[in-house]
Amino acid sequence: MKTDLMTLAAQYDAFLIDQFGVLLDGAGAYQGAAAALSSLTGMGKQVVLLSNSGKRAAPNAARLTRLGFDRDSYITVMSSGEAAFGEIKGRIGQDIAPGAAVWVHARDGDMSAVAGLDLTPVNEAAAADLLIIAGSRADEFDRAHYRTWLAPAAQRGVPAFCTNPDIKMLTPQGQRFGAGAIAQLYEELGGTVEWVGKPYPLIYRMAQAVLGPSERILCIGDSPEHDIAGGRAAGFATALVRTGLHAGLSEAALLEHCRATAMPDFIIPSFRWEGP
Repeated sequence: MKTDLMTLAAQYDAFLIDQFGVLLDGAGAYQGAAAALSSLTGMGKQVVLLSNSGKRAAPNAARLTRLGFDRDSYITVMSSGEAAFGEIKGRIGQDIAPGAAVWVHARDGDMSAVAGLDLTPVNEAAAADLLIIAGSRADEFDRAHYRTWLAPAAQRGVPAFCTNPDIKMLTPQGQRFGAGAIAQLYEELGGTVEWVGKPYPLIYRMAQAVLGPSERILCIGDSPEHDIAGGRAAGFATALVRTGLHAGLSEAALLEHCRATAMPDFIIPSFRWEGP
């Protein structure tokens, strides 16, 4: 059903809101997004930003502040990187050996995925006992580079975490393949991957724990495969924005895509505090 953010705000108590494609494009914030987020919290709504970012909560929050978002307009950024950090921390000494050599692949040199953990970072996947695929540098390297880097680890059976399941990402240069596509390549090479983020259950359980006993929860995102499928599987209502990854699709093509992946409860034109 087509509607708008103002209408939905009156119907739900809590919101799980995607970052890229909803609040941000590849270069910065969408016009009106920061004001709309503040308007939601101004109505007393609980807001958690639910993001397939391999970076942890603090770096995500810092970026949003730089881009003009009020830190008081959301409770936290429950990123896939933050969810994975808690999961990995709890498993060191169990199925992850203390001090294990870990290769972290992220954007901007971000190593927050393992900061403070009893793991030993290494520079090459071939030398690692554990891989963390937290981001894609597809604007610098093509798939052939990744195949060369990852093949030795896959052959040795090194386990991997994908902490950003997005298959595509938005960049200032347009869409590029995301960390999820790199993890898929690792599986094709024979490696095993544990996926953390949307649409997988862990991140939704952690986000709901932050929200507490809210019953009327709405997930807003731009990806039927991730935001809508994950929200529906978690038992929440869902709204798809017409910005982001599929902004260029016609209405008919978008609906066909949703039928093949996951159908939202609502479709809104953008994350702005105004009607359609």
